[in-house]
Amino acid sequence: MSKQIIGEPLVIQGRTLSLSRAVRAGDMVYLTGQVPMRDGQVMTWGTIEDQTRAVLDEITATLALAGCSRDDVVKAMVWLKDRADFPGFNAVYAEYFPQDPPARSALISDFLVDVRVEVEVIAWSPQPGI
Repeated sequence: MSKQIIGEPLVIQGRTLSLSRAVRAGDMVYLTGQVPMRDGQVMTWGTIEDQTRAVLDEITATLALAGCSRDDVVKAMVWLKDRADFPGFNAVYAEYFPQDPPARSALISDFLVDVRVEVEVIAWSPQPGI
């Protein structure tokens, strides 16, 4: 099985990151953990709801590059900076995954210095080679 890089390299604040936006391997698409971004800048402002929407919008766009949608997501991994942000995060997440949500894990992490949330997803897409 070969792997396919999805999308252009990620550039944040003028610096090209040493990771891929997404990788297809067989019928699976693995997205890099997404932090909130607007106009190429890390979004250090806004509420947890604002930041969660920014993250999930970028995930939606990256999935589209791979020929997938949020309906194809089978697993999500979530990192939150503060446990108190979980209700706000969860409310927005439920808007983006209203039916048959993917399996999900969530952790609190002090690794998130400037942002409040990061989300990584894995999608199933039986369309290899897109």
